[in-house]
Amino acid sequence: MTRPSRPEKPRPRRSPTAYRRQGELAGQPPTRPEVDVHDPDGIRLQKLLAGAGIGSRRACELLISEGRVEVDGQIVRELGVRIRPDQVVHVDGERVQLDESRVYLAFNKPLGVVTSMNDDLGRIDLGDFVRGRKERLFHVGRLDADTEGLLLLTNDGDLANRLQHPRYGVLKTYLAQVPGPVPRDLGRRLRAGIKLDDGPVAVDSFRIVDSQPGKALVEVVLHEGRKHIVRRMLDAVGHPVISLVRTQVGPIHLGSTKVGKWRALNSAEVAALYKAAGL
Repeated sequence: MTRPSRPEKPRPRRSPTAYRRQGELAGQPPTRPEVDVHDPDGIRLQKLLAGAGIGSRRACELLISEGRVEVDGQIVRELGVRIRPDQVVHVDGERVQLDESRVYLAFNKPLGVVTSMNDDLGRIDLGDFVRGRKERLFHVGRLDADTEGLLLLTNDGDLANRLQHPRYGVLKTYLAQVPGPVPRDLGRRLRAGIKLDDGPVAVDSFRIVDSQPGKALVEVVLHEGRKHIVRRMLDAVGHPVISLVRTQVGPIHLGSTKVGKWRALNSAEVAALYKAAGL
């Protein structure tokens, strides 16, 4: 007598995690699930890239087909993909800002100007120099009124926060005129670190640029952002600052930008800032 066959039990559905684990057990590296970055209401990826100055439309199509473009962490090879300008795009690992509403300015702050977009006491501030712009800009970091030089202005809050946070180690370069002569071992002492009232500080690099009777010009590079940190540090080693100019923030140079003027950063500079901030 033959027994009646039992109906087969439905196999339980396995999660993607289970399949990845199965691959790991078989000695295969886990694979990241694909993400659909296409937005049918968006703009063609190659058009956005060309508009951002990456290259011609044809050159951007070639970059896509070669797998050199990522959108939200996903490599895109299809030329018909449409995306939103606010999605995160990298080309050859470099961040590309496609959102035309984002503004990135390098401003050469004059002496006596307060680092504020709208000073409560009515003093001359940064806002007086960009008053005609429609965007709501804010400054990246600060320079005191007695310090001139490079300040970045933007409406990109995520990037600004990263650039200011000491965790990401974005370097700032200053030129300081101090009383001379400067001893040869001063750079070694500053790199080793000195103690201030609010804790120790060490420079990332230091060099003497010029030396004249009674004064010297020195370059100080550090990622610290404490108030008056360069002045307090040099004062602590017996060389109080006479004048101070910031010449560089991360990969951005002050260059030939005149005092009281600003210039818009190009796409390569913006990409370099994102890289410096780890974005």
